[in-house]
Amino acid sequence: MSKATAATSSLSVSRNKRKRAFGARPSWAAHLPLVFVGLLFLLPFVWLVITSLKTDEEIFVVPVRWWPETVQWSNYVNAMKAIPFFQYTMNTVLISGLCVLGVVVIAPLVAYGFARVHFKGRNALFLVMMSTLMLPFQVTMIPLYVLFNKLDLINSYWPIVLSSWFGTGMAYYIFMVRQFFMGIPHELTESAKIDGASEFRIYAQIILPLAKPAILTVGLFTFLAAWGDFQGPLIYLNDPEKWTLSIGLKQFIRENQVAWGQLMAASTLFTVPIVILYFFVQKKFIEGISITGMK
Repeated sequence: MSKATAATSSLSVSRNKRKRAFGARPSWAAHLPLVFVGLLFLLPFVWLVITSLKTDEEIFVVPVRWWPETVQWSNYVNAMKAIPFFQYTMNTVLISGLCVLGVVVIAPLVAYGFARVHFKGRNALFLVMMSTLMLPFQVTMIPLYVLFNKLDLINSYWPIVLSSWFGTGMAYYIFMVRQFFMGIPHELTESAKIDGASEFRIYAQIILPLAKPAILTVGLFTFLAAWGDFQGPLIYLNDPEKWTLSIGLKQFIRENQVAWGQLMAASTLFTVPIVILYFFVQKKFIEGISITGMK
């Protein structure tokens, strides 16, 4: 038996002795704190769903009544009748889809240039791009409105979509994908260059297939931002037929009255697609987050 094998065997024996001495912790004990924290994060959503099934009087009753005496399914029906819910949903899906499409096309392309292509001034240009993260939307809001107004794009979806494609938030997505690209071994691209592959072919056939988790993560972040965006549609859209769900929810809050039951029902319908989407992509999402944070 070699010295390395003997050392490994001795280490395993000592670990087993320590486990027997202190007692092996059951597997459920390690997950119990995570389950508790998860339930805390789930509680607001549960409260939202329960509140959507109450009357306005039951919502503010003291002491708090967790479950309604009579389930008010009519809140959902009335909420969808109070506003053109399906029209707003289609508008929101369209805007979110266009924003995601632009980001997943542009962000990886720019990130590849910063991560894998060597050119003069690359680091300085990357620093300038990252510095745009310090500019809040309130700083660029008026200049952007003036620009889009001169381009005659007000009351259309283009200002919202183009702001997502080329806005300050794009720098964060480029940074995430760049970190992923920097973790890909350079031997893969060097061997492809020796075989005569062009830069674009290397990007399209080698880098992009390996970067699916990072691109999916960036797409999910973009979808969440576009789905819940309120300021953009409020500023640029004047036609009520083009409004999104985020503006539609505001219509339940009137000057002297708030339809709380209908508002909670519409908010639940507004949140459910995000929850469903996350359950479908959570594996790739967590993988992308963990890998992009390695560099």
